[in-house]
Amino acid sequence: MVEKTILVLGSKPDPILPPPLAYQELACANGSGASAFGKRLAIPAFTVMSAILGSGITSGRQTLEVLQGLQTTELYFFPRPPSAVSVGKQLTHPLQSIRTRSWYLKHRLRSLSYSYERFFDFRYSFYHDLVMNLCEQSPEVLKTIQHKQPSTGLMTVALALSRSEQVIIAGFSFELTHAYDRNPEIDERGTQISRHANTDITILRCLSRKCPQLETTEPVVAESTGIRLYNDNR
Repeated sequence: MVEKTILVLGSKPDPILPPPLAYQELACANGSGASAFGKRLAIPAFTVMSAILGSGITSGRQTLEVLQGLQTTELYFFPRPPSAVSVGKQLTHPLQSIRTRSWYLKHRLRSLSYSYERFFDFRYSFYHDLVMNLCEQSPEVLKTIQHKQPSTGLMTVALALSRSEQVIIAGFSFELTHAYDRNPEIDERGTQISRHANTDITILRCLSRKCPQLETTEPVVAESTGIRLYNDNR
């Protein structure tokens, strides 16, 4: 029996896509479902969305808007880490605290006619443990995660690897750029580099050694992490 291959699509501009027959399932992160729809790809088998999408930040609102009327089979809510939702921050930023809850994201998606069949609302520890188990409890990975949590895209890769050893990564670049519009966070922060870049690269370097069936179509990802570059001439 041949194991299925999952394509994990990020939301970066001009993703390099493998041939349609190279994979059997599509997984998306945050707004990459809009990229998938624009490329006429299949409905995602699952999508991971960050709690920050509903927080009210400009980039979050932008991402939600492009998901209008789209769908996924399964939707995973990726919560903020405990350090980001301390009691003090809940008291000083009560509205943002409410908007980063899973029920609020569900409310926002419902208002946009975004649909899904199953919704998973796991604690942050579920995602943390998933990454650490895939990386075989690497001290380097743990130290990096403690400094900055992985991105939603990285977590989508981790979930894909928990379903299949054969995973192809496309549409990743460790930058804030979006396929559907200019990310306003670039101007707000004065840089295109994602805050998650170092964490994601560290984890993917580890996964490149632990998961030999992990591949990428993106040269920048292969060069930064050691993950094998996908070759459709096999």
